[in-house]
Amino acid sequence: MQDEENYLCHFASLSSKSKGRKVEIKESVHRTAFQRDRDRIVHSTAFRRLEYKTQVFVNHEADYYRTRLTHTIEVAQISRSMAKSLRVNEDLTEAIALAHDIGHTPFGHAGEKALHKLMEKHGGFEHNSQSLRVVDYLEERYPDYKGLNLTWEVREGIIKHYTSYDNPDKSFLKDFLPNKSASIEAQIVNIADEIAYNNHDIDDGLESDLLKIEDLVEIPLFKECYEKSKKKTKNDKLIRFEIVRELIGAQINDAIVASINRIKENKIETLDDVRNSKILIDYSPEMKEKNAQLKKHLYQYLYQNFKVLKMQYKAERYIEKLFHAYEEDIRQLPPKFYSEISSQGEKRVISDYIAGMTDRYAQDEFSRLFLPYERM
Repeated sequence: MQDEENYLCHFASLSSKSKGRKVEIKESVHRTAFQRDRDRIVHSTAFRRLEYKTQVFVNHEADYYRTRLTHTIEVAQISRSMAKSLRVNEDLTEAIALAHDIGHTPFGHAGEKALHKLMEKHGGFEHNSQSLRVVDYLEERYPDYKGLNLTWEVREGIIKHYTSYDNPDKSFLKDFLPNKSASIEAQIVNIADEIAYNNHDIDDGLESDLLKIEDLVEIPLFKECYEKSKKKTKNDKLIRFEIVRELIGAQINDAIVASINRIKENKIETLDDVRNSKILIDYSPEMKEKNAQLKKHLYQYLYQNFKVLKMQYKAERYIEKLFHAYEEDIRQLPPKFYSEISSQGEKRVISDYIAGMTDRYAQDEFSRLFLPYERM
């Protein structure tokens, strides 16, 4: 589209120069290819299921806590803000952000860990590659092809989703320039995911009372934001929201300024320059160190809290028992999955079925399989 070329910087990804889709289709007059990708993702079954998939706290524990869907929306919002500031493609950034967790299992990282262990000798399980599998193969919405038939650029952004929690194996990158850096837009989503993840976990941790403000103020970054927030309100509940806003704002602003400086230092002028450079979108060294201190506290006092660990181990047992039950008799899967076994293998079909479950469905299925008086 002409507007993209007139407004976006020279190293942005343009929909008019996309590497295209697996199956060629007639593109829209009114929407760019990346906007159509965004819409296809939002209307997918897998995207809707994110509403009932765990972030840290299992979905039924309370209405307040984040789910994969609310997390995804937050990542998309941060990503678009950063893309606009850097004058790169907001539509591509948003599409990647909305799809980045679409292949996640029920019960968060505990579910992923359990499925990877079960699939270790059968190709493993990693949620970035599963997200790509969902959009390329598992979604069924179009008569002429499987999957959502997204553009190469969105698919690349999905598989090259790197954070401290995500590090996909290079074997999954063979179709996506494995020795090159991702687009600026994909790199933005990577850091936006970390910003959203860490800060909403602080919010949920404080709400659940597993984290305490008096402990967090020992961390320099949190203390800075706490001091600023105290000047705005004395209300105990509102100050929590102010602190989280300050944290998110501080991290976004730092990442934008540091990234602009990095782009200038590396003389980035084209998309090829981006791909031939090291990661450009990142915090300053000072913010990186402050974030590391914050993440260390979250790991120790939230993710390793005995209540969270109990939930995680219970989730792993759910996944393991479901998997082994289907292994014993594959006919317990819905019949439409049978046709996939010959081409995909029994274990991968079981893995796909479980990965697509919501927390609630996995719990209900567990009851149907193991509780004798549960209604089928």
